[in-house]
Amino acid sequence: MLRVFRYLTAGWETGADTYRPLLVAPVTLDKDTLALIAREAAHAQNGRPARIIAKMNALLDSPTIDALYAASQSGVEIDLIVRGMCSLRAGVKGLSEKIRVRSIIGRFLEHSRIFWFANGGNEEVFAGSADWMPRNLHERCEVVFPVVDNVAKRRLRHEILECYLRDSVKARILRPDDQYVRLRPSAGDDPLSAQDWLMQHALHPETQLDAAPAAKSAVEASPREMTAKSTAQ
Repeated sequence: MLRVFRYLTAGWETGADTYRPLLVAPVTLDKDTLALIAREAAHAQNGRPARIIAKMNALLDSPTIDALYAASQSGVEIDLIVRGMCSLRAGVKGLSEKIRVRSIIGRFLEHSRIFWFANGGNEEVFAGSADWMPRNLHERCEVVFPVVDNVAKRRLRHEILECYLRDSVKARILRPDDQYVRLRPSAGDDPLSAQDWLMQHALHPETQLDAAPAAKSAVEASPREMTAKSTAQ
C-alpha cells in the first residue's frame, strides 16, 4: 500500500508485480480483471466450479463486457449486481445466456464493490473502489484488494452478496431486450429486502440469512407489456 501512496505523490513505480497483491488502476487493474474472468472460463471448460458474482455501481468497459460474454459462452454462471448504468446485454441466446443482471436501489446509496470468483473451488473475494468502467480502469488511480480473512470472506459472500441476490423487494432484473422489470414475491412467500435485512442483522447479528424467507420471486410485466395487454383487452 505504501507504493500506492508513492504513486499518488508522483513516486512512479512500474512493473506488473510492483503493487502485488493489490490490483491498481491504471497500472494493472484492467488486465488483472480480464485475467480473473478468463480464469473462470478456463475452469468451466475443464469441468471445475466456475462462477462470478460482482457488485458495482456501473458496468461500461467494453473489453470487460466482451470477457464476460466469452465466460458465459464457456459455461460460467455470472450474477451481476449493478446499481446504475450497464452496457452488457444479459440473457441473450448464444451470447450471454448464463449472465443475470439486477439493479437494487433502496433507502441507502449503494456504493460497495465486491467481486467473488469460484476459482475452481478455491474461492477468491476482492473489494475496492473501482467500477468496471473505462474511467475507473484506465483514467484514475483505483485500488482493488484481495480479502484474505476467512470470516470476512464468508460474510461478503454468504451475507452481503447473497442477500442482494435474494432481494425480491427492490430488485429489478435486466432482460435481453434491455428493459428492467421489477421482481415481486410469489404468492405465499415473504418479501426479502437486502438493505432491510442488513439493518436487522446489524442490530441482531445472531440472525442468519439461511433462516430468512427465501422468496421465490416472479418478474412483473414491463410497462410495454402492460400497455399491450391493456390494448388487447
